[in-house]
Amino acid sequence: MLTVKENQFYLNGEPYQILSGAIHYFRVVPEYWEDRLRKLKAMGLNTVETYIPWNVHEPHKGEFYFDGLADLEGFIQKAQELGLHVIARPAPYICAEWEFGGLPAWLLKEHDLELRCAEPKFLNHLKEYYEVLLPKLVPYLQSNGGPIIAVQIENEYGAYGNDQEYLQYNKQLLEEYGIDVLLFTSDGPDMIEHGSLPDVVTTLNFGSRPQQAFEMLEQFKPNSPKMCTEFWIGWFDYWGGKHHTREAKDANDVFQEMLDQNVSINFYMFHGGTNFGFMNGANHYEKYTPTITSYDYDALLTEWGEPTEKYWFAKASLEKKSGVVRETPDSMPKKAYGEVALNERVSLFDIKDKIAQPVSNKTPLSMEKLDQNYGYTLYSTLVNDQGTFELDHTPIKDRAFIYVNGVYQMTVSQNDEERIVNVHFPDEENRLEILVENMGRVNYGKHLKDRKGIIDNLWLNNQYWFDWEMHSFPLEDVDLPFRVQQDMRYPMFYKGCIEVDEVADTFVDLEGWTKGNVFVNGFNLGRYWQTEGPQQRLYVPGPLLREGSNEIMVLELEGNRTSTLSFVDTPYLG
Repeated sequence: MLTVKENQFYLNGEPYQILSGAIHYFRVVPEYWEDRLRKLKAMGLNTVETYIPWNVHEPHKGEFYFDGLADLEGFIQKAQELGLHVIARPAPYICAEWEFGGLPAWLLKEHDLELRCAEPKFLNHLKEYYEVLLPKLVPYLQSNGGPIIAVQIENEYGAYGNDQEYLQYNKQLLEEYGIDVLLFTSDGPDMIEHGSLPDVVTTLNFGSRPQQAFEMLEQFKPNSPKMCTEFWIGWFDYWGGKHHTREAKDANDVFQEMLDQNVSINFYMFHGGTNFGFMNGANHYEKYTPTITSYDYDALLTEWGEPTEKYWFAKASLEKKSGVVRETPDSMPKKAYGEVALNERVSLFDIKDKIAQPVSNKTPLSMEKLDQNYGYTLYSTLVNDQGTFELDHTPIKDRAFIYVNGVYQMTVSQNDEERIVNVHFPDEENRLEILVENMGRVNYGKHLKDRKGIIDNLWLNNQYWFDWEMHSFPLEDVDLPFRVQQDMRYPMFYKGCIEVDEVADTFVDLEGWTKGNVFVNGFNLGRYWQTEGPQQRLYVPGPLLREGSNEIMVLELEGNRTSTLSFVDTPYLG
């Protein structure tokens, strides 16, 4: 068992240095878990750490999923087969630049529910989730012969609140459901006071200056074991920003300093993976910044699993310390499949009633009120007035296309400095349509309670407008009717097939397209946004393809100069 004596971790009675790397099973196709874990072990690490996102496992209240990308037990079993220990971080909040920080969107349907505190409704939802989740972990605890040596309580709570009752309740739930291995919290060095518990190990998250960080820990909780639970060796990217990198030697110098002092370390990230589908999160400080599809993170392994210069630096440091040299598995093959023509197309407006049941209400309903987690929502109402009117689009989250009588007028965003726009209504009776995109719920900080869609009624021409119709497009099922072709408005779905003779990793080049999503055999690879960057190509793991014919579909929101896609063998992060 992993225990603590004075300021040192012990494993089965012997002093132990945890050398760990973060891999999020839900960001990596299951067929590649073994490859990534083997590369982690080959570098010289002894432990893998993973978050457990609530919204992946309970996307709708009372509906639980633990297969495919959500096969938590399969991931733990694979780690155990390879002789690795596991650190589990079930949160319930994970941050991780993941949609809503891992919290399920349906929590936001209840306006009187408070997040991440000892509010009875929230605690009840958490308990009902843990009743299902935690028993799945118990067989894999070290106390039961499994690989899980430690479990985290909440996550960076000192950066959010000060509710010690809530933290104690989290601890109580873990213990109540049989989690009897070492428990810990993790926070930035300057946030540990409110994020820690007196009888639980306190660990730190940082990317540099370890000596100063651990001096702060020593002042707060003397004789604590030293562990950096998140050693930030890179950073995430957001749409409209640049690709973040960190010089390999600089990261390794900090790693070497901690290694020499026998500090326990978890690389965040060892392997970042991908924000498939609509699962990217967002940050909101001065402005709202949604995270890109790639979660490459400038990590030790790239998004597609190749060792980086940072990997080889760290491997050399670990080999020098241990005297053990391990062979690193080969990289996965990559192929350029060439161009595919997307010859079929259909407008979202042509098929809206075929793929979504309309909902009517006096006022617009948020996505959460419509029981919709992700994707797009179309709002429509009649404006029985004529003229050019001011519209306050503040309640629209996050980005929307506005149409009058079937004609596109403008695009608005919550990042617009001017929230009042002029909309012209030419007739005595006009149809106003607003298609809203959820670009990712905020995953950190004071804007965490981030509802999407139109979250309040719209103020138009100095009055509220009532009687709305709404269509939800979560796009969880992309078997769409392409035979209808009347409306030429965007968004537009495009479809084609590509023949594959040998399955391998590849990348979709979106040159000539603007903004939207790509689907391969029904699997949503994620978002692209060519005009913003930095990501210009989407990673396609080989297991998503099959030998023979593969269906490719694109949802283009704004406009495209081509109807072909290129599958190439190299990525591009600008």
